[in-house]
Amino acid sequence: MIQRLAIIGVGLIGGSLARALRAAGGVEEVVGCGRSLPNLELARELGVVDRFTQDPGEAVSGADMVFVAVPLGAMRGVFASIRDALAPEAVVTDGGSVKGSVVAEAMGVWGAMPPRLVPGHPIAGTEHNGVEASFAELYRNRRVILTPLPETDAEALARVTAMWETCGAEVTRMSVGHHDEVLAATSHLPHMLAFGLVDALARMRENDEIFRYAAGGFRDFTRIASSNPVMWRDICLANREALSAMLARFGVEMTDLAESIRRADGDHLLEIFARAKAARDRYIDSARDL
Repeated sequence: MIQRLAIIGVGLIGGSLARALRAAGGVEEVVGCGRSLPNLELARELGVVDRFTQDPGEAVSGADMVFVAVPLGAMRGVFASIRDALAPEAVVTDGGSVKGSVVAEAMGVWGAMPPRLVPGHPIAGTEHNGVEASFAELYRNRRVILTPLPETDAEALARVTAMWETCGAEVTRMSVGHHDEVLAATSHLPHMLAFGLVDALARMRENDEIFRYAAGGFRDFTRIASSNPVMWRDICLANREALSAMLARFGVEMTDLAESIRRADGDHLLEIFARAKAARDRYIDSARDL
């Protein structure tokens, strides 16, 4: 049981954590913190938080668990605000999509990696934002990756693991660098493709007609282009090395595909499509087993 959970950033990710823990009876009190007063008031009205403040230091005072769910560009400021207000036994974790960035910001604020700060990343979300988009089932049967460092306190790691398992998530661990490489391929690259495609089409002269006749495949593929632009700008900058390398590799693949189409090389096209279908089907089957 978490006695007092402080959530810095009460949106989809933070709000869903609070809802999930409440539904499972895993938290006694939830304190919310954020920059938007209307969002915080709505969070209290919806029962997501018990009380709120716009001061991060005040929010974490007396908390035994702190979850930081802010854009990567705001992470350092939050760490600086809470550093001197944390109780000695408090555990801090986060939901940032680039762990190398989070670790660097923490070390910049504390001077060394705090033993009771456990970097984490729930692999869950939607294209919607704000506490009104949060729901208790967001993390059920989804993966949460924790990236502990050698100095990470074992008891803090166990508490964060138990918190996510209480939400119904499957918790795995990997190194910081490996996490950022994997997420560049599986999460960050797809978002870049969706943003890039929609932006390219929107700037075409016939964009009204293009969007008017877009079918379900376009809607499904580009859904994530409705995600928070500020958050994704920060992710791109924080994971720029791994993501730019992945984009370059994908560019080579697209050039090969374009050349195959230009040459009317049906055999090579069929090889690409069959290989992709088989890989996608294996992924779906694996996801169903969770």
